[in-house]
Amino acid sequence: NGAGFRLAGARVLVPEPGRAAEALDEASRLAPLVLVSAGVAAEIPEARLAAAVAAISPLTLVVPDPVSGVPMPDLAKRLRGQLGMEG
Repeated sequence: NGAGFRLAGARVLVPEPGRAAEALDEASRLAPLVLVSAGVAAEIPEARLAAAVAAISPLTLVVPDPVSGVPMPDLAKRLRGQLGMEG
């Protein structure tokens, strides 16, 4: 729900159902740092999220979301795949 981030002084955007990609676009225009919960990230098309995370600016990170129950991506598995260590 973003309450902790609000207490820390961050602006929090909570997307309406089905509008996660639009919220990411808006946040990317407004802030130098964009934190996307794993639950919201799961609603964003994979290519769109990958482009945002790969962009130099704004810095975009997917953060754990214990409330949604959506697991974080397996970074080690992804890196092994990119290095050709998994088949």
